Amino acid sequence: MRNERYDRVYVKTQTQIGLMEKACRIVAETLILLEKYIQPGIETIEIDKIAEDYILSKGAKPAFKGYKVESRLFPNSLCISIDDEVVHGIPGRRKLKDGEIISVDCGTLKDGFYGDSAMTYAVGEISGEKRKLMRVTEESLMLGIQAAISGNKVYDISKAVQTHVEINGFSVTRELVGHGIGQQLHEEPPIPNFVPPLLHRQKYPNVKLQSGMTIAIEPMVQAGVKNVRTKPDGWTVVTIDNMPAAHFEHTVVVNDGKAIILTLRD
Repeated sequence: MRNERYDRVYVKTQTQIGLMEKACRIVAETLILLEKYIQPGIETIEIDKIAEDYILSKGAKPAFKGYKVESRLFPNSLCISIDDEVVHGIPGRRKLKDGEIISVDCGTLKDGFYGDSAMTYAVGEISGEKRKLMRVTEESLMLGIQAAISGNKVYDISKAVQTHVEINGFSVTRELVGHGIGQQLHEEPPIPNFVPPLLHRQKYPNVKLQSGMTIAIEPMVQAGVKNVRTKPDGWTVVTIDNMPAAHFEHTVVVNDGKAIILTLRD
């Protein structure tokens, strides 16, 4: 069945990609900057403030602050999620502890275009299982990016991510997916980290990838089962079994031979 909302393919011009690259560079620089501050004892709101100040100093705006979903506005510049928090954690007075892992999702808006990226950091010394979770999640992202070439389809990305995650004994979140990105933070098409069952393929169509499409690929991987719930704050998504989760994301340009990572951290 044809879904009209996918008739418009979000292919960008070189000029538009150049503008996106500026926003994405600020995101990458912000995530690099934060690495030295993510230590036991720091409050997550302090991390958020450091990131916001840096983004503003570069003439950009934090993409998430004030982002509206239904009647709710996200209150901060970063999504900061700790251990069993998968995504969309709200920064606050919570202090980081040795042995935790912290996922930071950062977005910026500059000159009318968005950049979006995420990574998971170790706080002090972490367990071998958490280290494996982080490694596998980042590896699955890179495998998904390798599949983001012209002529492939969205499910090629999905299969690459899901296969690597599951052969390593972990799970991918089903309720949350990657997305197109450009002049809107979230554009079509959705990029699931799993190949949808037949009955769900209208929601996640297997769109053919075209050179110049810009997409955010973002595996959200859980050490335990795939099920999640949302905390009473209406934002923070947590694992239902309290097992840790990791999150890595890049904004990329689909290309003929190899995808271009706009949020690459040098």
